[in-house]
Amino acid sequence: MLMRIIFPLLLAVNLIFFGCQHQPKQTDTITIATLKGPSAMGMIKFIDSLSTVSDSHIKVEILNEPIQIRKMVIDGTADFAILPTTMAAILYNKGIDYRLLAIPVWGTLYLFGNDTSITQWEHLRGKRINVMAKGMTPDVLFRYLLMQHGLDPDNDVTLDYSFPTHIDLANAVAAEQAKLGVISEPLVSLVMQRNTKVKSIFDLNAEWNKVLDIPIAQTAFIVKGELTKNSKELVEKVMQSYHYSTQWVNQYPDSAANLIVKYNILPNNQVAANAIPRSNLHFVRANTISAQIDSYLNIFYQMSPDIIGGKLPDENFYQ
Repeated sequence: MLMRIIFPLLLAVNLIFFGCQHQPKQTDTITIATLKGPSAMGMIKFIDSLSTVSDSHIKVEILNEPIQIRKMVIDGTADFAILPTTMAAILYNKGIDYRLLAIPVWGTLYLFGNDTSITQWEHLRGKRINVMAKGMTPDVLFRYLLMQHGLDPDNDVTLDYSFPTHIDLANAVAAEQAKLGVISEPLVSLVMQRNTKVKSIFDLNAEWNKVLDIPIAQTAFIVKGELTKNSKELVEKVMQSYHYSTQWVNQYPDSAANLIVKYNILPNNQVAANAIPRSNLHFVRANTISAQIDSYLNIFYQMSPDIIGGKLPDENFYQ
């Protein structure tokens, strides 16, 4: 089974560079911008396989924050990019020609803290909950779930935005400076390793699924529109490689953990192995689930239209 997965993965990587009739010239560099976290974790076998391909003319940049990737998309230095789906919708609605290829990560958010008395949503009434970045995906998603459970986000709980980045908030939860916090993998696993008293209170991905009967299409894999026209084989082979890599990571988490540490995504194997199953890594082509993605984006549009650029993307968003 291992060889059945690894062989097509390596074959796909080789085909990217040696089998595409319409790929960019060999002197051109193809840049994939990804996030340091589940996005890079899912493609880690692909990243590692690139080191075995001589003169591949492709590079993967692993960045810390979505805003860094947004900049690369806006200035066109990223040929492929992985960023929040809501951010991809904003960029598309602003006329920046990138198309949605796939959803590779399906929800990584959790409510964590040391208050184990909370077993149902009503128990959050009157509590202070730390959330990163007001108006961004974690905030709007959590507000929606509060409302669906009969809680007014502005009156029944106190949403605290004191910690401006996801790393700041994770550190605060680990240090118990924040009793309750909405944080994401792989920071969840890092927090649990640092402080064993901190526990998962709600898996927000499972809670979303209970309410809407659809998973969280949280992360988007996008590509320059011109590549979908002029380099179709290249685009297809990159997608195949990412897809195979995600399958391999899920099937062989211990081996994947070694690579995740090797490429400095996470500091140690235990955290990496624990983070993989909670990261919901599943590569699904966007054009097969466009209605589901629209439903996801529509929730955000109803809550805060600006978070997706003021309107739902049209059908040309999906490649």
